[in-house]
Amino acid sequence: MKHIKCGKNVKFESYSEIHGLARDGLIFGDNVTIGRYTEVRPSSYYGVGNIGAGLKMGNNSSIGPYGFIGCSGKIVIGDNVMIGPRVSLFAENHNFASEDTTIKSQGVSNKGIVIEDDCWIGSGVIILDGVRIGSGSVIGAGTLVNKDIPKNSVVYDKRNRTIKDR
Repeated sequence: MKHIKCGKNVKFESYSEIHGLARDGLIFGDNVTIGRYTEVRPSSYYGVGNIGAGLKMGNNSSIGPYGFIGCSGKIVIGDNVMIGPRVSLFAENHNFASEDTTIKSQGVSNKGIVIEDDCWIGSGVIILDGVRIGSGSVIGAGTLVNKDIPKNSVVYDKRNRTIKDR
């Protein structure tokens, strides 16, 4: 396929929804697993914006069931990354500065998301556009990540406070 490239032993579990229309395509390394009911969507189906950038996912990485990967902006997931169930990544943000026009007509910005190697992203985490999570970091269940996380950090509250170094 032109827009989706898979390494060896890539598994898309039942009912996962993979949309391949992306400028840079979707690239899955070796031994990748995409969990049941997970959606990978690089482009909007709601009339906002253009074709999205896409996803690059490293070797031995996985996304748990019921994930949402909104890769309108480029998302890069490193090697040996464990992403738990119900995790959402949104590499897009709506522009809304003007009150004189609709939010929908103001377009979107896309900074992208990077999750470096050897990270564990707990269940129910939400990662917003423009975030980089440093290698070796652990993000606890339910955390909203809206700023960069330094490498080898353990973060498990909704304010992104680094609780301790790993």
